[in-house]
Amino acid sequence: MRPSGRNLDEMREISIETGVTRHAEGSCLIRCGGTHVLCTASLEERVPPFLKNTGLGWVTAEYGMLPRATHTRMRREAASGKQSGRTQEIQRLIGRALRAGVDRSALGERQITIDCDVIQADGGTRCASITGGWVALQLAVNKLIKAGDITTNPITDHIAAVSCGIYAGQSVLDLDYLEDSEAGTDSNFVMTGGGALVEVQASAEGSAFSRAQFDEMYVLAAHGIAALVAAQKAAVS
Repeated sequence: MRPSGRNLDEMREISIETGVTRHAEGSCLIRCGGTHVLCTASLEERVPPFLKNTGLGWVTAEYGMLPRATHTRMRREAASGKQSGRTQEIQRLIGRALRAGVDRSALGERQITIDCDVIQADGGTRCASITGGWVALQLAVNKLIKAGDITTNPITDHIAAVSCGIYAGQSVLDLDYLEDSEAGTDSNFVMTGGGALVEVQASAEGSAFSRAQFDEMYVLAAHGIAALVAAQKAAVS
């Protein structure tokens, strides 16, 4: 039995509320159970120096957790003067994941930055950030299209992410904190709406996992991604 009482292949409740900030070109608040992440997309008519005069756009991301997103207060990273290795790793993952669903030539020489701020954490914050980040990105692109700044939608497919793991010897979908903290294996699957893999992160926290167990997690992930993509479609429709 999972601590939440969910079935092995059952996702937490998903909700995506759009237009939650006034100034960002795209924004949403994604809730995956007890994990809540504010995602905003900011458009700039410039690109990093290495892309200047290439005709290619850029999508990047920043990630952070508010001090009381967890059970005890965390010190703001700005107060220490540097980001943690975990923060840097997660925001690079978000950027890589979202770029996999973007035709950068169709975007043109402009940059969209996705800011993902974790308001409340209960496992799967990076996955929620990717899933909500895609929604914010699509909303920002919609404004470019409506304004006539671009004629072709540069977003080629949905991008979403979900966690899977081996908890109490069984493969489970969408781990919350209680499961994640005790899981023998923890994995994150980033996939397109078409079911193609973008990135997989999987590690054994205890004993090694088998190919059969990995395949079980992969099947669960595909099931979860389908639910997340359906939520994304409803949010941007």
